[in-house]
Amino acid sequence: MNDFFHRFAVRVAGLVGAPVSFILAVVIIAIWGLSGPIFHFSDTWQLVINTGTTIVTFLMVFLIQNTQNRDSKTVNMKLDELLRSVKGARNRLVQLETLTDKELEELRVEFHDLHERECAKRARKASDPVAGRAKRSP
Repeated sequence: MNDFFHRFAVRVAGLVGAPVSFILAVVIIAIWGLSGPIFHFSDTWQLVINTGTTIVTFLMVFLIQNTQNRDSKTVNMKLDELLRSVKGARNRLVQLETLTDKELEELRVEFHDLHERECAKRARKASDPVAGRAKRSP
């Protein structure tokens, strides 16, 4: 069942994301709008478009969420593999998605501090004439 739903969700998400689908939606809205005078802009006329768009939106949320969850999992696995394969990489960064919000915030602060230290180091090198000359010489 999961495999069938996945294939179905990927196919529908691909079709719905195509330019032709957008054009079809615009045509449907235009036809509905132009039919307003024929139906005297009745409550039923309005209910048709409201019901149709609500149903489509409701179903699409589940399909798109399914494909997005799968894409997110595969990207995370690819990044984990890259981290494992790079010598010197911190393996504690593998599977970050399983950390708590507190742990993620601690890591964010650590990366922010690391970035600030690197910026300060570059600024010192740029302002040091001896280091600057050493960089320019062949």
